[in-house]
Amino acid sequence: MKKRLGNLSLDSLTSDLTKEQRKQLCGLLGNVELTLLYKASLHGYHASAFHQRCDHQGPTLLVAYNRSGYIFGGYTSVDYTQSYHNITDESAFLFSFQGVQRSNPLCIKVNSGHTARYDDAGGPNFGQQLYFCYNDQPVVYNQSVNAFSNRAVVNAFNFSPATLHGNDTQLTECEVYKVEQKKDPQISAKVKPWRNVQWTAKRRDELMKMIRNYKPMMTSVSRVRILMIGPVGAGKSSFFNSINSIFMGRITSKAMSGSAGTSLTTQFRTYPVKDGREGKPLPFVLCDTMGLEEQSGAGLDIEDISSILQGHVPDRYKFNPTSSFQPDEQKASKPASLQEKIHCVVYVIDATKISLMSDKLEGKLADIRRKVNSLGIPQMVLMAKVDEACPDVEEDLQNVYITSYIKTKVQEVSSRLGVPVSCVLPVKNYSQELELELNCDVLLLTALQQMLNFADDYLDDAGPV
Repeated sequence: MKKRLGNLSLDSLTSDLTKEQRKQLCGLLGNVELTLLYKASLHGYHASAFHQRCDHQGPTLLVAYNRSGYIFGGYTSVDYTQSYHNITDESAFLFSFQGVQRSNPLCIKVNSGHTARYDDAGGPNFGQQLYFCYNDQPVVYNQSVNAFSNRAVVNAFNFSPATLHGNDTQLTECEVYKVEQKKDPQISAKVKPWRNVQWTAKRRDELMKMIRNYKPMMTSVSRVRILMIGPVGAGKSSFFNSINSIFMGRITSKAMSGSAGTSLTTQFRTYPVKDGREGKPLPFVLCDTMGLEEQSGAGLDIEDISSILQGHVPDRYKFNPTSSFQPDEQKASKPASLQEKIHCVVYVIDATKISLMSDKLEGKLADIRRKVNSLGIPQMVLMAKVDEACPDVEEDLQNVYITSYIKTKVQEVSSRLGVPVSCVLPVKNYSQELELELNCDVLLLTALQQMLNFADDYLDDAGPV
């Protein structure tokens, strides 16, 4: 039976989005499907028509079109209800397909702690800055725009009207879509996993034993050094805390981690892991760095990474984003020992933000990869927060290698970072848990074992010293 809205069946509504645009918007939202609820050219630009079809529909995506060819709008995860309340929605964002062709749509997340929209009987708004179908007309209205900078001055969303919609406020169409999470048919069909993992306590114990007994291939190296690199908040420090927790037998939080807008890690830190509270140090060191940031003069500098890779940066060196590390002349005149160099590089990427990765950040990672390649150091990717990216995985971590959505995300990371699919490993770090969990341990330890294998490949190539 067809769903009906008013006198119009949903099946008769036709989206103006191309297949590629729909795919890219779904990439910003996760494993979802879009159902067209409202189309202004058919239902009218009146606020009452919008609310009649879009209230109490759950998460929605608004897509507007203007005469200049811009396609832009916003997402909210909170229902429209005409409650006359300010709505806090940390998932809200604005987007724009700009006039020039982009590989991905521009995405502007709501600033933390700010009101994402006001829920009244008027047309849809975002941050009380951007009003669609304003005064029941086919226009978009920008509230609180600074005449000198042409930028919105209210801090819910930081955007330039020129970038968002080309300063063309006349709409040719406005659509609203219901956003629903898709249940992956692969899960219910119980298909064969695309990677085989033994989710057993026996396997966890085997992995822990292999890691405890691991000996680097070169006798001159007592512990291999693994460098973690990634954007702010991706989960580098959380990975160390998670590995440390497994071997301590309880949840620990030795390295600072969180979701601040800028890097909580300001120093180069080398974290050894002990085998239990009174145990000996394990044969690896996890090296943590400042998070990568898009803009120049912020986050980790590429030259600093080069110095770290070659073993010149001491533990607890404090980074200065405006000035790269300068080794003293005596140390710079002779190469570091093999023990001091980095033996494996691991990029940590947030699975929920792969499609949101900017061209600038992708370029920065490409520059780093070229430098690492030139030094012959093996590289792999940890795709963190897979449970947040996919409801099926959140429900059961064992679905991680069954769901087709995570597989497509692994392939996307492989393509965008230029690493083989086999070198991309999904993981879930410990973040909110108070107890260790078997499936989480197995994923994390499998990733660590692969890092040790890669380090051995590097040491094997390095030859006798």
